[in-house]
Amino acid sequence: MPSDLRVLTDGWAFLESPRWRDGRFWISDFYTHAVLAVTLDGAVEEMARVPAQPSGLGWLPDGTPLVVSMRDRKVVRIGADGTLSEHADLNGVLRGWLNDMVVDDRGRAYVGSFGYERDVEPVVPSGIALVEADGCTRLVADDLYFPNGMVITPDGTLVVAESRGNRLTAFDIAPDGSLSGRREWARFADPPAREALETALETATVAPDGLALDAEGCIWVADAAGWRAIRVREGGEIVDAIADDGFNVFACGLGGDDGRTLALCLSPAMGPATAANPRARLAVVEVDVAGAGRPFA
Repeated sequence: MPSDLRVLTDGWAFLESPRWRDGRFWISDFYTHAVLAVTLDGAVEEMARVPAQPSGLGWLPDGTPLVVSMRDRKVVRIGADGTLSEHADLNGVLRGWLNDMVVDDRGRAYVGSFGYERDVEPVVPSGIALVEADGCTRLVADDLYFPNGMVITPDGTLVVAESRGNRLTAFDIAPDGSLSGRREWARFADPPAREALETALETATVAPDGLALDAEGCIWVADAAGWRAIRVREGGEIVDAIADDGFNVFACGLGGDDGRTLALCLSPAMGPATAANPRARLAVVEVDVAGAGRPFA
């Protein structure tokens, strides 16, 4: 492990979606079903349990936490006592298990999905749904190769990681939340043919997973194929990289008092089998450029 990479907590099943809020990183642990909040000195508090598996996190303008409930395709609110209530039902809007999420300053949530049920169905393209602050839903993008981590830039661009597409894809956000102007923000290799989606993660040059935007417009990318986090400029130039020997990086987020603490969700493996040998960890490292946009702010 690099000497400047510091573990805050370990012994978890599979951590995802680190979000900085009120002096702590919130994270989801897939296979213990826990939503956790972790201070920079390593104190851990369980905030909720999501029986259908938690993933992406965010907050409504009034401070109510939202979390993706993956297997039943819902977004739920977390009450002050940890109880859950339905915010939106995405059955019939998105295919397969839900995935990561980013919430804008108006409380609109953009939610991605696998497009298939893991280990049950073949891999197929999927889309992004918009959940309004009142819980109304609609599909705003489709034909994406495993839409995963997302960020929203200060100028109103949404960038999504296509984990099986070897690229980051950008959209312009309209005043009503719709997405248009689809374009490649960064390409790491040619996207695979559709018939090769099943093995795209194993053969990818870079498999982008979770994302974190910084104030220089670069994006930290959790590279699920390269066992590292990379800092990428628009166009695809990799300008920095961080790795932890023996642990892959599946998600990242910027936080801390000055916004320069990069949190990394690390695991030696992926998938449900990690629950039997829980070694996932949340680690942090200080970087030069502070976070920006959403989900940082």
